[in-house]
Amino acid sequence: METSVNRNGGKLKVFSGTANPALSQEIAWYMGLELGKINIKRFADGEIYVQLQESVRGCDVYLVQSTCPPANENLMELLIMVDACRRASAKNITVVIPYFGYARADRKTQGRESIAAKLVANLITEAGANRVLACDLHSGQSMGYFDIPVDHVHCQSVILDYLASKTISSDDLVVVSPDVGGVARARSFAKKLSDAPLAIVDKRRHGHNVAEVMNLIGDVKGKVAVMVDDMIDTAGTIAKGAALLHQEGAREVYACCSHAVFSPPAIDRLSSGLFQEVIITNTLPVAEKNYFPQLTVLSVANLLGETIWRVHDDCSVSSIFQ
Repeated sequence: METSVNRNGGKLKVFSGTANPALSQEIAWYMGLELGKINIKRFADGEIYVQLQESVRGCDVYLVQSTCPPANENLMELLIMVDACRRASAKNITVVIPYFGYARADRKTQGRESIAAKLVANLITEAGANRVLACDLHSGQSMGYFDIPVDHVHCQSVILDYLASKTISSDDLVVVSPDVGGVARARSFAKKLSDAPLAIVDKRRHGHNVAEVMNLIGDVKGKVAVMVDDMIDTAGTIAKGAALLHQEGAREVYACCSHAVFSPPAIDRLSSGLFQEVIITNTLPVAEKNYFPQLTVLSVANLLGETIWRVHDDCSVSSIFQ
């Protein structure tokens, strides 16, 4: 990455919440800074207490906090951290959200549903944040829910670099979207992966209590299939898709995602032998019990650290991903 910009960290401070302290520490190491001192604790009744233990008056403050499980706890902690910074006279407050919870509730698909993504965006804005820096939002429209600037960081580049090191022949590759909704994401990924061909898993239910019918659009016979998604939660969709790819003659199947939520029974499904490798990033912390032989965890710390520097120095962020 280019590092030619003038970097003055004197008025820049990075603080970490309790959601993913290891990633926050890696970001600070990349930036050549120490994490800011902050005291976060829970009272006996579950209330959250936050106190900054150093001055932030006139500083650009970056708060690193994923709203991962427990989502409500971590979201509330982030809001209280923002409030503490605002009341301590920070010049600018940027919330760095490697994983934005509630992003799936971004539209109404049925009557009388809430749009929780918009509600959470309002909460963050009203708490006093001046800018949001988020990784791989579930849908790009979520950026429009904020009334403050949003920098959207794409973790694809980290996964693409890793796949490039695997030296898989471009003639053997096919990028697969595990559902119709992820086609745009998979197409973008395929274009950057030597303009690889694209395949789509189409699943549909013809009626209540009728099993899903899965069809494959595209050719995967004898090829290395790379399934791309933004998150893996219970791994039901991606595991069924992988089984279909094997039925259709795929030689190997790789799964790639930015956000490894890994709700049960995800680990059982992912380690069942369907996948040659499951490639994820550390936007969410991965518990030790959730590691399995096929799992590869890539760090987005350098990417986020570089983005923070560029935001602080008023430089282009989008040029990182070109």
